[in-house]
Amino acid sequence: MTPDPRDRRRTSRRAPAKPQVRIRPSSDDAHEVVYFQRHPDDDPSQTAPGRVFLQDVCPVKVRATMRAVLAEVAAAPPKRFAGGGYWEAMKGKMGGWYEVRVNGPGRRHYRLFCLLDYEAEGATKPLLVVIAGLDKPFRTVLSDSDYQSVRKLGEEYLGRNPRSTQ
Repeated sequence: MTPDPRDRRRTSRRAPAKPQVRIRPSSDDAHEVVYFQRHPDDDPSQTAPGRVFLQDVCPVKVRATMRAVLAEVAAAPPKRFAGGGYWEAMKGKMGGWYEVRVNGPGRRHYRLFCLLDYEAEGATKPLLVVIAGLDKPFRTVLSDSDYQSVRKLGEEYLGRNPRSTQ
């Protein structure tokens, strides 16, 4: 009697898969939304520029939309989020940055600038970090100095580990 080759495939032995040991959060994980809080050495009042922008500049509907987008992006996780224009990866000098984009009353544009952080000490999840926000009138562009001020805050955030967040 000739053995059935299908039986051999079922009985062949493979080395068991080695469990993967992760030493840091993965971009495939759900993220935690946090707000960058300035360090007292850089800003004695320890402001959180992104949170201040949301609370003090954004109209209620814009604020609610931005917070909903942040929650959805964090749960997706970010690299899998199809946000219909609300969540965009930035290019050029802002490469590595992401923005939440919401249009408000009077056709004013509101932007929330974020970083993804996989290196934060003590974090059990990767972080979606809200760094700062800016707004602009319809059909205008933000200036290079606006973007430079956002990048400078990002450098301040990344310059310390453990990170300064709230």
